[in-house]
Order: sequence, then C-alpha cells, then structure tokens
Amino acid sequence: MMHAPTEAYLVLAALIFSVGATGIVLRRTMLVQLMSLELMLNAANLVLIAGNRAWPGAPSGQVLTLLVLAIAAAEAAVGLALIIAFYRIRQTSAADAASILRA
Repeated sequence: MMHAPTEAYLVLAALIFSVGATGIVLRRTMLVQLMSLELMLNAANLVLIAGNRAWPGAPSGQVLTLLVLAIAAAEAAVGLALIIAFYRIRQTSAADAASILRA
C-alpha cells in the first residue's frame, strides 16, 4: 500500500492554517471567524497526527490530538453561545459592533 509522505501532510496543514488565519483577519462576522478558528485547530491536529506518523513509537500525538479536539468542542459551544447572546442584544453578528462593549 502506498502512503503519502509526512511532508505532504505538513504542507496541507500549513495551507489549512493559512486559510483559517486569513479568514480571521479578513472576515468581520463572528461566525465566520469562529469557523476559521476551527480550521486552524484542525490544522494543528493534522500536524500532531503527521508527527505521530513520523515517530510511531510514542502515542503523544494522538493524545494531544484528542485534547485539542476536546478544547475545540468546548470553544465551539462557548463561542456559539456568546455569538447568540450578542446577536440577541445588538441584532448583528459583526465583530466590529463588539467594540462598543468595552468599558
């Protein structure tokens, strides 16, 4: 069976991470920024799994991936709750409108 080299996974992770970073910087809606953050976390997971594939002796890559997945699930739940609460108050999901919340 033919396998892709580890470098291919790292390049793919870099591309996914750069798309996520671009989405956070360029987009102004909080929901799109949250999805871009999820892309960045998935790119980090791909790097961890690629590292685990390169050094198969230790299961640390898999353990860290499960930890990042748990953090991403909690971040998505809290982030969506905050976006819904903000939308109910301001009737918009634009991130620029959140700057008026500063004290």
